[in-house]
Amino acid sequence: MAKEQLQVLNALDVAKTQWYHFTAIVIAGMGFFTDAYDLFCISLVTKLLGRIYYHVDGSLKPGSLPPNVSAAVNGVAFCGTLAGQLFFGWLGDKMGRKRVYGMTLMLMVIASIASGLSFSDKPKAVMATLCFFRFWLGFGIGGDYPLSATIMSEYANKKTRGAFIAAVFAMQGFGILSGGMVAIIVSAAFKKAFPAPAYRDNALASTVPEADYVWRLILMFGAIPAALTYYWRMKMPETARYTALVAKNAKQAANDMSRVLQVELEAEQEKVEKLAQEPGNDFGLFSKQFLHRHGLHLLGTTTTWFLLDIAFYSQNLFQKDIFSAIGWIPEGKTMNALEEVYRIARAQTLIALCTEIFPARLRSTCHGISAASGKAGAIIGAFGFLYAAQSTDPKKTDAHYPPGIGVRNSLIVLGCVNFLGMLFTFLVPEAKGKSLEEVARENDEETESATEMRVQGGNENRTVPV
Repeated sequence: MAKEQLQVLNALDVAKTQWYHFTAIVIAGMGFFTDAYDLFCISLVTKLLGRIYYHVDGSLKPGSLPPNVSAAVNGVAFCGTLAGQLFFGWLGDKMGRKRVYGMTLMLMVIASIASGLSFSDKPKAVMATLCFFRFWLGFGIGGDYPLSATIMSEYANKKTRGAFIAAVFAMQGFGILSGGMVAIIVSAAFKKAFPAPAYRDNALASTVPEADYVWRLILMFGAIPAALTYYWRMKMPETARYTALVAKNAKQAANDMSRVLQVELEAEQEKVEKLAQEPGNDFGLFSKQFLHRHGLHLLGTTTTWFLLDIAFYSQNLFQKDIFSAIGWIPEGKTMNALEEVYRIARAQTLIALCTEIFPARLRSTCHGISAASGKAGAIIGAFGFLYAAQSTDPKKTDAHYPPGIGVRNSLIVLGCVNFLGMLFTFLVPEAKGKSLEEVARENDEETESATEMRVQGGNENRTVPV
């Protein structure tokens, strides 16, 4: 039996699709756009970094990043993202979605610019400072994951909530695509302004000094969409579900949503206080009640995201190797440095249910845990694919790399990983057509503790959790 829902939350659930829905999609989606751009644009410039800072005189091949350096440059942002998802996910449930949202955004802007300003002309110094700033960039990006998705789910109506969250996540694709477009434009402009011979014709002259500006501009561009979105993010009111159910301020929630929905809404402060006193609505993360209600759900979201990101991020981060293996990109020695960036960029063109199935006071935290599990998978994919995709022929591997299983076999392994992830989706409940409170069972009239007491008082000798 379900309790009567708060009027302000019911108004959000039954609201017709309006302009504010699309505004929320764009504002939250631009976060994912920037996240994807910042995380994946590094794969477009790693070849260039190798040419500039790791050239070996007399070598038949252009310079390339050593395995440990390449792993650090590609993976350090994911380490920061994992930490940021856990920290800001928890903070979003403590301080509010909107307030923490602004913190993550400013951190992303500062770190994006700083990444492009990595100083010195010595390889070790440049790579060290680049990795330092990209860790903090990842830390900010990590906070954006749970907060963007949570805000969108709490603003959406229950009829089209899934489509709206999917639209927010779909902005990742545009971010990846934009990374390729920016790399094309920047490298093409520099290639025209500073023509250079192919590496096999003149190894030193093939990498012009101005090439050092190319990777810096590509990385710094990620600050632009983040900065442009900040103002609109700060104009958005806090979500009604956080204000009413977590902050317990029914009047503020009603006032905020009255302006958004342009209807008069009753505050219902007494009902909010009554909900807060319900024994079934005060359990903490990883408590016995939480594990009974949501343990399998959290296992499903974390495992599915973990396995998905092993395949997703490894393919996106090392697409240049995949494109080379299938012949879309010619050998490096047949191109100059700027042309190689151009060709890699030209070839480049989850939906998370965890924002729907957990209670409001734990929603951002659980999303952060699930997303962090995904980033752990991304780190494994980034480091593992780096070595596994190497040719089985020792003569054809990249410099300093041992033989691997090859791109073809690596992709087969990733396909099996995806299939395993599909099996774990059966642990995640369907949320279609239900309010967030229904899915999270925050409106259950009978609490778990009450049910257990009733069963214990009967003929049963054991408790039966709801």
